[in-house]
Amino acid sequence: DNHRPFKIPIEDNDFVQKNISDEVLKKNGFESLKEYNSFAYSDYCFKKFIEAAKKNTYFNNTIFVFVGDHGLEGNASAVYPKAWMDQRLADEHIPLLFYSPNLLTAQQRNETVSQIDILPTIAGMIQQPYINTTLGRDLLDSTKKENAAFIIYHAPGWIGMVTDDYFYRKNIRIKKEELVTATNKPLNLTPLQQDSVKKYLSTLTTSFYETARWMLVNNK
Repeated sequence: DNHRPFKIPIEDNDFVQKNISDEVLKKNGFESLKEYNSFAYSDYCFKKFIEAAKKNTYFNNTIFVFVGDHGLEGNASAVYPKAWMDQRLADEHIPLLFYSPNLLTAQQRNETVSQIDILPTIAGMIQQPYINTTLGRDLLDSTKKENAAFIIYHAPGWIGMVTDDYFYRKNIRIKKEELVTATNKPLNLTPLQQDSVKKYLSTLTTSFYETARWMLVNNK
């Protein structure tokens, strides 16, 4: 699978592994040939699954959702911004695909979203009334205003928010905070502007964190 040590089941002998040079692998953010082939194997599995589903009548009236549970730590500097390594955003980067040729219009979206947004989005897609008591939102709702995702690293105590432009995080155990660019563009902010962005994202981070804690025992 696409977890280390990147083993591929021997029974799937129709999957053809490729031999790619180290130069091309590193240029595209892969640490080894085994890692590349394991990701290619994931694509192979998706293809096999959809081919099997197409043979059934439910296919035309089903929305398929493909999503990862977490990203992969490694050197992705060839394809992603600096913060993806230094602040470990690559660990949080996952694929998300909604697939239903007969029900959904094909499009590619690039805004910052979160795993918690998936269920509300599905609820909106099926066009049935629903009550959302989560912190997630319908990603296809044209009235949504801000693209942001909450991130937590439990062991070191970091909590933060990543937006389309910035990644802010602070430590809940020691007095420390960081603001970096989440893109390839430099952080062109004056000290006053940085303080303003930090203050806003710090409030948003704390609000999200404390609301999530409250919901653990109060949400119904």
